[in-house]
Amino acid sequence: MHYHDSDDLKKLGEFKQLVPTEFSTFVEFDKIVGRDDGAIPRKYRELIALAVACTTQCPYCLDVHTRGAKKAGATRQEVAEAGFLAAALRAGAAVTHTGLAVKLFDELK
Repeated sequence: MHYHDSDDLKKLGEFKQLVPTEFSTFVEFDKIVGRDDGAIPRKYRELIALAVACTTQCPYCLDVHTRGAKKAGATRQEVAEAGFLAAALRAGAAVTHTGLAVKLFDELK
């Protein structure tokens, strides 16, 4: 079995019949990334989405938002930098949660 095949995205169409309300709500909500009329320009919206996809480790989101970022004018360097910004924040969360783990350890009797 192969995981993370881009053809899997075609299965999403089935959700229209299986869970029509949830699917249509998700589709509408998901459109906010591609807005051109927001305070944040489209290129940066795509780079933010790409960075989030790096932390959530969603290969489908990476595919969609890498394409979106390139189409919106992002450079290869910006894509790489967005990924490293996400990594830094993810690492920061791990460090602060380590602090929480030490605190919880210290509170144990």
